[in-house]
Amino acid sequence: MTPVGRFVNHFGGIADHYASNRPTYPDELFSFLGSLAHGHSLAWDCGAGSGQASVALARIFDRVIATDASQEQVSKGLPHPRVMYRVAPAEQSGIAEHSVDLILVAQALHWFDLDAFYTEASRVLKPGGVLSAVTYGPLTVDDRAVDELIQAFYHDWVGAFWPPERQHVENNYRDIGFPFPAIAAPSIEMSLHWRVVQLLGYLRSWSATDAYEKAKGENPVDRLIPLLGAINKLGDQTLKVSWPLTVLAGYAPA
Repeated sequence: MTPVGRFVNHFGGIADHYASNRPTYPDELFSFLGSLAHGHSLAWDCGAGSGQASVALARIFDRVIATDASQEQVSKGLPHPRVMYRVAPAEQSGIAEHSVDLILVAQALHWFDLDAFYTEASRVLKPGGVLSAVTYGPLTVDDRAVDELIQAFYHDWVGAFWPPERQHVENNYRDIGFPFPAIAAPSIEMSLHWRVVQLLGYLRSWSATDAYEKAKGENPVDRLIPLLGAINKLGDQTLKVSWPLTVLAGYAPA
């Protein structure tokens, strides 16, 4: 389990990029999660960022509480009549005891104090409620020349600036620990067709990109643009961008 640690706001300074450029999760994911839940009154999107998953959950659940420890992220929350945004750490949600049908942690579990969060999840889940966590690993691009540049950017340019928790993402959460017996999840493809400008926006939303810029005084994405131009990839053509998607889910004791 991860030891107790102080919240580090990796995304507060890039909340605009995060809200605008993060990939959307496939509908299949939410259909699967909805099928697991025994009730659909309340879902908690924990570590919600600006609410990309929250609004999708609101299509299935009567109410969604979306929490994030970053005020900057919550301020960018996507409006939806059934989603309530709160600034709160994962480990102290303020949600009523045994009130939640499903918890979703999307691309955020690796940031948490796991022992404290799992205690909080057990407190707020209804008996037989669902805890789920989703992560997506490093992207690939279907254009070989572009993919080679992106892989060099990820590993070589900003690789030293990833927080240590990133290793859990690269391991597809295999070593993160999970408190409930696992439910088998289907294989779900996560892919989008993006123009290069959208891909560059996504790279700007990375915590490692932000850390690089703070350390060196320049944004590494700006260095990537002329290299893409040199291989004629700055036009309006679209590229298929894919991520390996891992879904963990389990039921709280009934």
